[in-house]
Amino acid sequence: MLFKLIMVFVDEDKVEDVMDASRNAGATGATIISKARGQGLEKVVGILGFEILSPRAVVLILAEGRRAECILEAVTEAGNLDESLGTGIAIQLDVDKALGLSEHVKELEKKKPFV
Repeated sequence: MLFKLIMVFVDEDKVEDVMDASRNAGATGATIISKARGQGLEKVVGILGFEILSPRAVVLILAEGRRAECILEAVTEAGNLDESLGTGIAIQLDVDKALGLSEHVKELEKKKPFV
């Protein structure tokens, strides 16, 4: 079976919206890495001259290949990722091999049959 890894880099206050959207689109769950830090196109410097790095979350969603595009679109909308420069990004990567997911896929097919 083909799987995709969707990685969503988003502000921590949008994680719940992203998670709800991904589940509604057919994801069985995700791993969330909190307090990730990153830099944008330009550094943001505060009053005392220190760089300001906003905490972000990285949401890792392992999705069945045929559901991945729908999930990617849903998390993009939920996270308002195309709204402005600093709202976050989502990427999708091919997964060569994934194990331990057969029961997840069966349960998903019962609850949300693929149309």
